[in-house]
Amino acid sequence: MTPDRPILGITLMLGFCILAPLGDALAKLLGATIPLGQLVLVRFGVQAILLIPLVVIYAMPWRLSPRAWRLATIRTVLHILGIGCMFTSLQFLPLADAVAIAFVMPFFMLLLGHFVLGEEVGPHRIAACAIGFIGTLLVIQPNFLAVGWIALLPVAVAIIFALFMLTTRQIAREVDPIALQAVSGIIAVAILAPFMALGMWADFTPLALIQPNAWELKMLLAIGVLGTLAHLMMTWSLRFAPSATLAPMQYLEIPVATAVGFWLFSELPDSLAAYGIALTITAGIYVLLREQASARRLAQNAPPAV
Repeated sequence: MTPDRPILGITLMLGFCILAPLGDALAKLLGATIPLGQLVLVRFGVQAILLIPLVVIYAMPWRLSPRAWRLATIRTVLHILGIGCMFTSLQFLPLADAVAIAFVMPFFMLLLGHFVLGEEVGPHRIAACAIGFIGTLLVIQPNFLAVGWIALLPVAVAIIFALFMLTTRQIAREVDPIALQAVSGIIAVAILAPFMALGMWADFTPLALIQPNAWELKMLLAIGVLGTLAHLMMTWSLRFAPSATLAPMQYLEIPVATAVGFWLFSELPDSLAAYGIALTITAGIYVLLREQASARRLAQNAPPAV
């Protein structure tokens, strides 16, 4: 078992919180000229190209059982849909607002854990979920007035990635995380390629393929590299520090997204959205702290090993 190295784990999670918004920002930059399907295809294609050699070089186990293949395919489809919805929303919403709205995911995870997995959810966490939803609505409201239903896409992202995380829980113990990401990249390309071909045949712009210029090609590759490294940093961080230590730190992604959005797009949340972001962060951290306290109580009350 890998010994805990919390400083390394925290450093890796900080890396994720920086790289993920940077990748989203590049997708926002390219979304005006590069079709959505091409953005997503390159994102997963680069992931496969980067990780398959690692799996081969280090002889990582990658053969999946039929059950694991089904779960990996479902997980990959959810990942494609989540990234597609996020990249689409970024063409209409400020970066920080889109990221903040998507951070309603922990509340959906809590509710899905209760209704799907039968996990106990007390009144304090339900109240925190309600406050978090109110905060999210405050972020959505000015954006909804400006762009309509597109402002709800990050909510769809949150639901999709909550299901993605639940699916990941079912497969994580069976497959090495790097091998799983490599396989997911292959599955994603196999799924997306026929849709791209059909889109080109039907002259459907979002699924078209265009010849990027030199700058666009570099940015496309950067999106794939940043997305792959960010996901691996999050996975590796959990090897060196408990999830209870790292989970609250994920909310640093919101201020990083705010800074990147201001730097690249001169975007700042308005006052209502800023209040909503503060409420969402506060409620989310409260839920995570309650989860930690509950886990500690369960550990203390567990019978001693014999």
